[in-house]
Amino acid sequence: MWNGQDVDVEAYFGRIGYGGDASPTLRTLRELHRAHVLAIPFENLDAALGRGVPLDVKSLQSKLVGQARGGYCYEQNSLFAAVLERLGFEFGGRGARVRTRGTVLPPVTHALLVVTVDGEPWLCDTGFGNQGPLEPVPLRDGAVVEQGGWTFGISTEGDGTQVLRSLRPEGWVDLYAFAPQTLYPADFTVMNHYSSSHPRSRFVGQVVAQRTSPGVRWALVRDELTTVRTDGTVERRRVPANELGRVLSEVFAIVMEQSDLVQLGALGGGLSDRDSRPRVRR
Repeated sequence: MWNGQDVDVEAYFGRIGYGGDASPTLRTLRELHRAHVLAIPFENLDAALGRGVPLDVKSLQSKLVGQARGGYCYEQNSLFAAVLERLGFEFGGRGARVRTRGTVLPPVTHALLVVTVDGEPWLCDTGFGNQGPLEPVPLRDGAVVEQGGWTFGISTEGDGTQVLRSLRPEGWVDLYAFAPQTLYPADFTVMNHYSSSHPRSRFVGQVVAQRTSPGVRWALVRDELTTVRTDGTVERRRVPANELGRVLSEVFAIVMEQSDLVQLGALGGGLSDRDSRPRVRR
């Protein structure tokens, strides 16, 4: 179903720095998920450049593993799904409505996985960027887990919709909501087409790069770099166009061709004229 036969597992393990067991156990799932999230950044740079975003396993392997690039949810979770299938895990795709952008009802534009181990379902999401979980989250109502200083929870609404939540200084915040309906690679392809090409997609026409780790999260949107720490500290600074390549490389471990950087820098509009001094708030 997910073309796991096409994935080079050893190359993938090398990319994420994984040297553990490959049997389909909860321990393996946790360690793989964490290693993937820490090693492969979230980014939309191909979509921002107006390029296609293929989801076939060989293309994903070439980009995220061979070229040491990152990707957004469809790419990250499709590659992770291929690996899980190759290792013998039981899982299915899900589609979610992101709830971090206000009260307007959004379309289903986020993709994640639900993996079942020993009869228990686990939310797995290697593609939600700097706000996503480091490890699988138990998919049961009321579950709360702490991962590297970040706290996540699961709630179930009256109609059966399940919600991934994050504990912030101001309280619990909904990240996204999803129904139990299983999605397949063809569904991811349709959703990916909107996200990578529709003029109203937040991934078209602007730079987005994100990364999470224990204790700190980074997000670059257009020309603003935000750093959030578990102690509540938030730093924001403008990234001039001539610093974009350095920031992508040093903060997100993404290396792009100079010609690509010129095009990406132009998307921010006046990047080189913005104030690059850091601003800190709590």
